[in-house]
Amino acid sequence: MSPRPRSPSAGSVPAAPEKRPRKRAAPKGAAPAVYQVEVVRTALYDIGRSVDLKLAASLLPGTPGMRIVRRRDTPGSLTMPTPLCVDLRSGKQKAFCDDAVEGFTATARLYDEGVMSIVVRLMVNATLEDLHSIETKPVSGNIADLDSYISEKYRAMLELVAPAVVNDKYNETPEDREMYTAFCFSDVGQPSQFMEQNRKELTTLLVGEQWQSPVHESQIKKTLSNPFSYSQHDLALFDMDRCLIIDASRDYEDVLLICELANYQFLELRTLDRLLDRWLDEAEDDVQAFYGRTTSQGRRKRKRKAKVRSGALQRKLAVIQALRLDALFILENLENSAKIIGDYFLGTVYEHLTGIFNTAGWTRSVERRLDALQNVYEIVKGDKNERTMLVLEIVFIVVCIIPIIQFALG
Repeated sequence: MSPRPRSPSAGSVPAAPEKRPRKRAAPKGAAPAVYQVEVVRTALYDIGRSVDLKLAASLLPGTPGMRIVRRRDTPGSLTMPTPLCVDLRSGKQKAFCDDAVEGFTATARLYDEGVMSIVVRLMVNATLEDLHSIETKPVSGNIADLDSYISEKYRAMLELVAPAVVNDKYNETPEDREMYTAFCFSDVGQPSQFMEQNRKELTTLLVGEQWQSPVHESQIKKTLSNPFSYSQHDLALFDMDRCLIIDASRDYEDVLLICELANYQFLELRTLDRLLDRWLDEAEDDVQAFYGRTTSQGRRKRKRKAKVRSGALQRKLAVIQALRLDALFILENLENSAKIIGDYFLGTVYEHLTGIFNTAGWTRSVERRLDALQNVYEIVKGDKNERTMLVLEIVFIVVCIIPIIQFALG
Protein backbone atom coordinates (compact mmCIF):
# COMPACT_ATOMS: atom_id res chain seq x y z
CA MET A 1 0.00 0.00 0.00
CA SER A 2 1.39 3.40 -0.90
CA PRO A 3 2.17 5.63 2.08
CA ARG A 4 -0.31 8.42 2.75
CA PRO A 5 0.91 12.02 2.82
CA ARG A 6 1.47 13.28 6.31
CA SER A 7 -0.43 16.24 7.64
CA PRO A 8 1.48 18.99 9.45
CA SER A 9 2.30 18.09 13.04
CA ALA A 10 1.15 20.25 15.91
CA GLY A 11 3.26 23.31 16.44
CA SER A 12 4.75 23.29 12.89
CA VAL A 13 3.04 25.96 10.82
CA PRO A 14 4.20 26.26 7.21
CA ALA A 15 5.14 29.73 6.06
CA ALA A 16 2.30 31.54 4.36
CA PRO A 17 2.86 31.53 0.60
CA GLU A 18 3.05 34.76 -1.30
CA LYS A 19 -0.11 35.81 -3.07
CA ARG A 20 0.49 35.29 -6.75
CA PRO A 21 -1.90 35.69 -9.65
CA ARG A 22 -3.28 32.32 -10.58
CA LYS A 23 -2.69 31.11 -14.10
CA ARG A 24 -5.74 29.69 -15.75
CA ALA A 25 -5.87 27.28 -18.61
CA ALA A 26 -5.50 29.12 -21.89
CA PRO A 27 -8.64 29.12 -24.04
CA LYS A 28 -8.53 27.58 -27.46
CA GLY A 29 -6.62 29.73 -29.91
CA ALA A 30 -4.90 31.71 -27.13
CA ALA A 31 -1.17 31.62 -26.41
CA PRO A 32 -0.15 28.82 -24.04
CA ALA A 33 0.47 29.74 -20.42
CA VAL A 34 4.05 30.55 -19.42
CA TYR A 35 5.23 29.40 -15.98
CA GLN A 36 8.26 30.20 -13.87
CA VAL A 37 9.96 26.84 -13.39
CA GLU A 38 13.21 25.76 -11.80
CA VAL A 39 14.65 22.76 -13.63
CA VAL A 40 16.96 20.70 -11.39
CA ARG A 41 19.00 18.17 -13.36
CA THR A 42 21.00 15.71 -11.22
CA ALA A 43 23.59 13.28 -12.59
CA LEU A 44 25.20 10.73 -10.28
CA TYR A 45 28.34 8.81 -11.33
CA ASP A 46 30.05 5.82 -9.77
CA ILE A 47 33.75 6.73 -9.93
CA GLY A 48 35.40 4.05 -7.77
CA ARG A 49 35.41 1.98 -4.61
CA SER A 50 35.61 5.02 -2.33
CA VAL A 51 36.77 8.63 -2.13
CA ASP A 52 39.12 10.06 0.49
CA LEU A 53 37.17 13.23 1.27
CA LYS A 54 40.01 14.76 3.32
CA LEU A 55 42.41 14.39 0.42
CA ALA A 56 39.73 15.61 -1.99
CA ALA A 57 39.19 18.72 0.14
CA SER A 58 42.89 19.53 -0.19
CA LEU A 59 42.70 19.15 -3.97
CA LEU A 60 39.71 21.44 -4.45
CA PRO A 61 38.03 23.70 -1.89
CA GLY A 62 34.57 22.73 -0.76
CA THR A 63 32.19 22.54 2.17
CA PRO A 64 31.62 19.17 3.91
CA GLY A 65 28.05 18.09 4.59
CA MET A 66 24.66 19.09 3.29
CA ARG A 67 22.34 21.43 5.12
CA ILE A 68 18.72 20.47 5.51
CA VAL A 69 16.00 22.61 7.05
CA ARG A 70 14.25 20.38 9.58
CA ARG A 71 10.69 21.26 8.73
CA ARG A 72 7.64 19.25 7.72
CA ASP A 73 7.69 17.15 10.91
CA THR A 74 11.28 15.99 10.18
CA PRO A 75 12.80 14.45 13.34
CA GLY A 76 16.04 15.77 14.74
CA SER A 77 17.52 12.26 14.70
CA LEU A 78 17.53 12.16 10.90
CA THR A 79 21.07 11.39 9.66
CA MET A 80 22.41 12.32 6.24
CA PRO A 81 25.65 11.60 4.38
CA THR A 82 28.38 14.22 4.60
CA PRO A 83 29.69 14.70 1.07
CA LEU A 84 32.12 17.36 -0.06
CA CYS A 85 30.13 20.11 -1.85
CA VAL A 86 31.81 22.27 -4.47
CA ASP A 87 30.39 25.21 -6.41
CA LEU A 88 30.99 24.96 -10.18
CA ARG A 89 29.39 28.17 -11.34
CA SER A 90 32.40 29.94 -12.79
CA GLY A 91 36.17 29.88 -12.89
CA LYS A 92 37.95 28.12 -10.08
CA GLN A 93 35.86 26.00 -7.74
CA LYS A 94 34.75 27.81 -4.60
CA ALA A 95 33.01 26.73 -1.43
CA PHE A 96 29.28 26.20 -1.78
CA CYS A 97 27.84 27.96 1.25
CA ASP A 98 24.32 29.18 0.44
CA ASP A 99 21.08 27.80 -0.86
CA ALA A 100 20.04 30.83 -2.91
CA VAL A 101 19.20 29.81 -6.45
CA GLU A 102 18.69 32.38 -9.16
CA GLY A 103 19.32 31.92 -12.88
CA PHE A 104 21.86 29.16 -13.42
CA THR A 105 23.88 27.27 -10.80
CA ALA A 106 25.93 24.09 -10.77
CA THR A 107 27.16 22.08 -7.79
CA ALA A 108 29.28 18.94 -7.42
CA ARG A 109 29.08 16.56 -4.45
CA LEU A 110 31.59 13.84 -3.61
CA TYR A 111 30.40 10.92 -1.45
CA ASP A 112 32.87 8.74 0.39
CA GLU A 113 31.29 5.60 -1.12
CA GLY A 114 32.74 6.49 -4.53
CA VAL A 115 29.88 8.54 -5.98
CA MET A 116 30.02 11.98 -7.57
CA SER A 117 26.88 14.00 -8.28
CA ILE A 118 26.61 17.02 -10.55
CA VAL A 119 23.50 19.14 -9.86
CA VAL A 120 22.55 21.84 -12.37
CA ARG A 121 19.71 24.23 -11.57
CA LEU A 122 18.16 26.45 -14.22
CA MET A 123 15.40 29.03 -13.66
CA VAL A 124 13.29 29.45 -16.80
CA ASN A 125 10.03 30.97 -17.96
CA ALA A 126 8.58 28.29 -20.21
CA THR A 127 5.42 26.62 -21.37
CA LEU A 128 4.69 22.98 -20.65
CA GLU A 129 5.65 22.18 -24.24
CA ASP A 130 9.05 23.84 -23.78
CA LEU A 131 9.76 21.77 -20.67
CA HIS A 132 9.42 18.49 -22.60
CA SER A 133 12.77 19.05 -24.30
CA ILE A 134 14.50 21.41 -21.88
CA GLU A 135 17.48 19.07 -21.35
CA THR A 136 18.49 19.29 -25.01
CA LYS A 137 17.92 23.02 -25.57
CA PRO A 138 20.77 25.55 -25.56
CA VAL A 139 21.13 27.35 -22.24
CA SER A 140 23.44 30.15 -23.37
CA GLY A 141 26.12 30.89 -25.91
CA ASN A 142 28.63 28.88 -23.86
CA ILE A 143 26.36 26.00 -22.85
CA ALA A 144 24.93 23.89 -25.66
CA ASP A 145 22.58 21.93 -23.40
CA LEU A 146 22.36 20.71 -19.81
CA ASP A 147 23.64 17.19 -20.44
CA SER A 148 26.74 18.30 -22.34
CA TYR A 149 27.50 20.84 -19.62
CA ILE A 150 27.13 18.16 -16.94
CA SER A 151 29.43 15.79 -18.83
CA GLU A 152 32.05 18.52 -19.23
CA LYS A 153 31.99 19.40 -15.54
CA TYR A 154 32.10 15.74 -14.54
CA ARG A 155 35.23 15.09 -16.61
CA ALA A 156 36.93 18.17 -15.18
CA MET A 157 36.05 17.23 -11.61
CA LEU A 158 37.12 13.61 -12.09
CA GLU A 159 40.52 14.70 -13.33
CA LEU A 160 41.02 16.98 -10.32
CA VAL A 161 39.89 14.47 -7.71
CA ALA A 162 41.47 11.35 -9.28
CA PRO A 163 44.28 11.09 -6.65
CA ALA A 164 41.64 10.78 -3.91
CA VAL A 165 39.68 7.98 -5.62
CA VAL A 166 40.31 4.38 -4.51
CA ASN A 167 39.61 1.84 -7.25
CA ASP A 168 41.20 -1.50 -6.27
CA LYS A 169 39.27 -4.19 -8.15
CA TYR A 170 36.68 -1.72 -9.43
CA ASN A 171 38.69 -0.03 -12.18
CA GLU A 172 37.48 -2.53 -14.78
CA THR A 173 33.85 -1.49 -14.26
CA PRO A 174 32.37 0.58 -17.11
CA GLU A 175 31.19 4.05 -16.19
CA ASP A 176 27.66 4.07 -14.81
CA ARG A 177 25.40 6.97 -13.96
CA GLU A 178 21.89 7.93 -12.91
CA MET A 179 20.05 10.98 -14.27
CA TYR A 180 17.09 12.57 -12.51
CA THR A 181 15.20 15.77 -13.34
CA ALA A 182 12.90 17.79 -11.09
CA PHE A 183 10.48 20.38 -12.49
CA CYS A 184 9.68 22.84 -9.69
CA PHE A 185 6.70 25.16 -10.27
CA SER A 186 6.00 28.15 -8.03
CA ASP A 187 3.29 30.25 -9.74
CA VAL A 188 0.55 27.86 -10.87
CA GLY A 189 -2.01 28.69 -8.19
CA GLN A 190 -3.86 25.81 -6.55
CA PRO A 191 -1.83 22.61 -7.18
CA SER A 192 -4.83 20.29 -7.54
CA GLN A 193 -6.50 22.62 -10.02
CA PHE A 194 -3.29 22.90 -12.06
CA MET A 195 -2.95 19.12 -12.13
CA GLU A 196 -6.53 18.62 -13.26
CA GLN A 197 -6.26 21.19 -16.06
CA ASN A 198 -3.01 19.71 -17.45
CA ARG A 199 -3.36 15.99 -16.76
CA LYS A 200 -2.11 14.71 -20.11
CA GLU A 201 0.66 17.29 -20.51
CA LEU A 202 2.06 16.62 -17.03
CA THR A 203 1.89 12.86 -17.60
CA THR A 204 3.98 13.03 -20.77
CA LEU A 205 6.41 15.36 -18.97
CA LEU A 206 6.86 12.95 -16.06
CA VAL A 207 7.23 9.74 -18.07
CA GLY A 208 9.54 11.36 -20.66
CA GLU A 209 7.25 11.13 -23.68
CA GLN A 210 7.14 13.72 -26.44
CA TRP A 211 4.70 16.59 -26.42
CA GLN A 212 1.15 15.57 -27.40
CA SER A 213 1.97 11.87 -27.31
CA PRO A 214 -1.21 9.74 -27.38
CA VAL A 215 -1.00 8.57 -23.76
CA HIS A 216 -3.84 6.31 -22.66
CA GLU A 217 -6.13 7.41 -19.85
CA SER A 218 -5.05 4.44 -17.71
CA GLN A 219 -1.43 5.59 -17.91
CA ILE A 220 -2.48 9.11 -16.95
CA LYS A 221 -4.34 7.83 -13.88
CA LYS A 222 -1.42 5.63 -12.88
CA THR A 223 1.16 8.43 -13.23
CA LEU A 224 -0.89 11.01 -11.32
CA SER A 225 -2.33 8.60 -8.76
CA ASN A 226 0.07 9.10 -5.84
CA PRO A 227 0.75 12.78 -5.11
CA PHE A 228 2.41 13.90 -1.87
CA SER A 229 1.34 17.09 -0.12
CA TYR A 230 2.30 18.54 3.22
CA SER A 231 0.20 21.69 3.05
CA GLN A 232 -2.57 22.97 0.83
CA HIS A 233 -0.08 24.91 -1.26
CA ASP A 234 2.47 22.22 -2.21
CA LEU A 235 2.40 18.95 -4.14
CA ALA A 236 5.00 16.45 -5.39
CA LEU A 237 4.74 13.64 -7.96
CA PHE A 238 7.53 11.14 -8.63
CA ASP A 239 8.42 8.82 -11.48
CA MET A 240 11.43 6.73 -12.50
CA ASP A 241 13.51 9.52 -14.05
CA ARG A 242 11.59 12.71 -13.27
CA CYS A 243 9.51 14.37 -10.60
CA LEU A 244 7.13 17.31 -10.44
CA ILE A 245 7.14 19.68 -7.46
CA ILE A 246 4.66 22.51 -6.90
CA ASP A 247 5.39 24.93 -4.08
CA ALA A 248 4.47 28.60 -4.08
CA SER A 249 7.11 29.37 -1.43
CA ARG A 250 9.87 27.35 -3.19
CA ASP A 251 10.49 25.38 -0.02
CA TYR A 252 11.50 22.07 -1.60
CA GLU A 253 15.21 21.68 -0.86
CA ASP A 254 14.58 18.73 1.47
CA VAL A 255 12.52 16.91 -1.17
CA LEU A 256 15.27 17.39 -3.76
CA LEU A 257 17.82 16.04 -1.28
CA ILE A 258 15.74 12.92 -0.68
CA CYS A 259 15.51 12.39 -4.46
CA GLU A 260 19.31 12.59 -4.77
CA LEU A 261 19.90 10.16 -1.90
CA ALA A 262 17.43 7.63 -3.32
CA ASN A 263 19.16 7.79 -6.71
CA TYR A 264 22.55 7.55 -4.98
CA GLN A 265 21.61 4.27 -3.31
CA PHE A 266 19.99 2.96 -6.48
CA LEU A 267 23.17 3.65 -8.47
CA GLU A 268 25.42 1.96 -5.91
CA LEU A 269 23.22 -1.15 -5.74
CA ARG A 270 23.21 -1.51 -9.54
CA THR A 271 26.98 -1.06 -9.70
CA LEU A 272 27.58 -3.57 -6.92
CA ASP A 273 25.25 -6.08 -8.57
CA ARG A 274 27.18 -5.82 -11.83
CA LEU A 275 30.53 -6.17 -10.04
CA LEU A 276 29.36 -9.33 -8.28
CA ASP A 277 28.09 -10.69 -11.58
CA ARG A 278 31.53 -10.21 -13.13
CA TRP A 279 33.30 -11.79 -10.16
CA LEU A 280 30.98 -14.79 -10.35
CA ASP A 281 31.80 -15.23 -14.04
CA GLU A 282 35.52 -15.18 -13.26
CA ALA A 283 35.09 -17.67 -10.43
CA GLU A 284 33.06 -19.99 -12.67
CA ASP A 285 35.68 -19.90 -15.44
CA ASP A 286 38.52 -20.62 -13.01
CA VAL A 287 36.71 -23.46 -11.29
CA GLN A 288 35.66 -25.04 -14.59
CA ALA A 289 39.22 -24.73 -15.88
CA PHE A 290 40.52 -26.36 -12.71
CA TYR A 291 38.29 -29.37 -13.34
CA GLY A 292 39.35 -29.46 -16.99
CA ARG A 293 35.98 -28.53 -18.49
CA THR A 294 35.17 -26.26 -21.41
CA THR A 295 33.87 -22.84 -20.37
CA SER A 296 32.45 -19.72 -21.99
CA GLN A 297 33.95 -16.36 -21.12
CA GLY A 298 31.81 -13.24 -21.35
CA ARG A 299 29.39 -12.55 -24.11
CA ARG A 300 31.84 -13.55 -26.79
CA LYS A 301 31.42 -17.19 -25.66
CA ARG A 302 35.06 -17.89 -26.28
CA LYS A 303 35.74 -21.50 -25.32
CA ARG A 304 38.89 -22.50 -23.58
CA LYS A 305 40.22 -25.55 -21.75
CA ALA A 306 43.10 -25.25 -19.36
CA LYS A 307 44.56 -26.88 -16.34
CA VAL A 308 45.01 -24.64 -13.35
CA ARG A 309 47.29 -25.55 -10.53
CA SER A 310 45.67 -26.09 -7.17
CA GLY A 311 47.73 -23.38 -5.46
CA ALA A 312 46.84 -20.77 -8.09
CA LEU A 313 43.16 -21.61 -7.78
CA GLN A 314 43.31 -21.35 -4.00
CA ARG A 315 44.93 -17.94 -4.25
CA LYS A 316 42.30 -16.80 -6.72
CA LEU A 317 39.47 -18.05 -4.53
CA ALA A 318 41.05 -16.29 -1.57
CA VAL A 319 40.91 -13.05 -3.57
CA ILE A 320 37.26 -13.71 -4.41
CA GLN A 321 36.53 -14.29 -0.73
CA ALA A 322 38.16 -10.95 0.11
CA LEU A 323 36.07 -9.26 -2.58
CA ARG A 324 32.96 -10.84 -1.13
CA LEU A 325 33.75 -9.40 2.30
CA ASP A 326 34.44 -6.04 0.69
CA ALA A 327 31.06 -6.15 -1.05
CA LEU A 328 29.39 -6.98 2.27
CA PHE A 329 30.91 -3.87 3.83
CA ILE A 330 29.82 -1.76 0.86
CA LEU A 331 26.25 -2.99 1.20
CA GLU A 332 26.24 -2.36 4.93
CA ASN A 333 27.72 1.13 4.59
CA LEU A 334 25.23 1.94 1.85
CA GLU A 335 22.28 0.97 4.01
CA ASN A 336 23.67 3.00 6.91
CA SER A 337 24.61 6.05 4.84
CA ALA A 338 21.25 7.67 5.58
CA LYS A 339 18.65 6.83 8.20
CA ILE A 340 15.44 7.98 6.54
CA ILE A 341 13.15 5.58 8.33
CA GLY A 342 9.87 6.61 9.95
CA ASP A 343 6.30 7.61 9.38
CA TYR A 344 6.90 11.28 8.59
CA PHE A 345 6.72 13.26 5.37
CA LEU A 346 10.29 12.80 4.11
CA GLY A 347 10.21 9.18 5.24
CA THR A 348 7.13 8.41 3.17
CA VAL A 349 8.63 10.21 0.17
CA TYR A 350 11.84 8.20 0.52
CA GLU A 351 9.96 4.90 0.81
CA HIS A 352 7.94 5.79 -2.27
CA LEU A 353 11.07 6.55 -4.30
CA THR A 354 12.82 3.35 -3.23
CA GLY A 355 9.68 1.48 -4.24
CA ILE A 356 9.81 3.07 -7.70
CA PHE A 357 13.49 2.15 -8.04
CA ASN A 358 12.84 -1.33 -6.58
CA THR A 359 15.71 -0.88 -4.17
CA ALA A 360 14.61 -3.92 -2.15
CA GLY A 361 14.78 -6.10 -5.29
CA TRP A 362 18.29 -4.89 -6.13
CA THR A 363 19.35 -5.53 -2.53
CA ARG A 364 18.07 -9.11 -2.72
CA SER A 365 19.92 -9.60 -6.01
CA VAL A 366 23.17 -8.40 -4.42
CA GLU A 367 22.66 -10.68 -1.42
CA ARG A 368 22.02 -13.70 -3.70
CA ARG A 369 25.27 -13.07 -5.56
CA LEU A 370 27.13 -12.69 -2.27
CA ASP A 371 25.76 -16.06 -1.17
CA ALA A 372 26.74 -17.59 -4.52
CA LEU A 373 30.32 -16.37 -4.13
CA GLN A 374 30.41 -17.84 -0.64
CA ASN A 375 29.09 -21.17 -1.93
CA VAL A 376 31.72 -21.32 -4.68
CA TYR A 377 34.46 -20.73 -2.13
CA GLU A 378 33.11 -23.33 0.28
CA ILE A 379 32.51 -25.98 -2.41
CA VAL A 380 36.02 -25.70 -3.84
CA LYS A 381 37.51 -25.61 -0.36
CA GLY A 382 35.58 -28.75 0.60
CA ASP A 383 36.59 -30.51 -2.59
CA LYS A 384 40.21 -29.55 -1.99
CA ASN A 385 40.06 -30.95 1.54
CA GLU A 386 38.55 -34.21 0.27
CA ARG A 387 41.33 -34.58 -2.31
CA THR A 388 43.95 -33.88 0.33
CA MET A 389 42.48 -36.50 2.66
CA LEU A 390 42.37 -39.04 -0.19
CA VAL A 391 46.05 -38.46 -0.94
CA LEU A 392 46.94 -38.81 2.74
CA GLU A 393 45.00 -42.07 2.98
CA ILE A 394 46.80 -43.46 -0.07
CA VAL A 395 50.17 -42.44 1.35
CA PHE A 396 49.29 -44.03 4.69
CA ILE A 397 48.28 -47.28 3.00
CA VAL A 398 51.45 -47.36 0.91
CA VAL A 399 53.60 -46.68 3.96
CA CYS A 400 51.91 -49.53 5.80
CA ILE A 401 52.14 -52.00 2.88
CA ILE A 402 55.81 -51.42 1.98
CA PRO A 403 57.22 -53.06 5.19
CA ILE A 404 54.89 -56.00 4.69
CA ILE A 405 56.08 -56.48 1.12
CA GLN A 406 59.69 -56.16 2.19
CA PHE A 407 59.17 -58.73 4.95
CA ALA A 408 57.46 -61.11 2.51
CA LEU A 409 60.31 -60.86 0.05
CA GLY A 410 62.71 -61.69 2.80
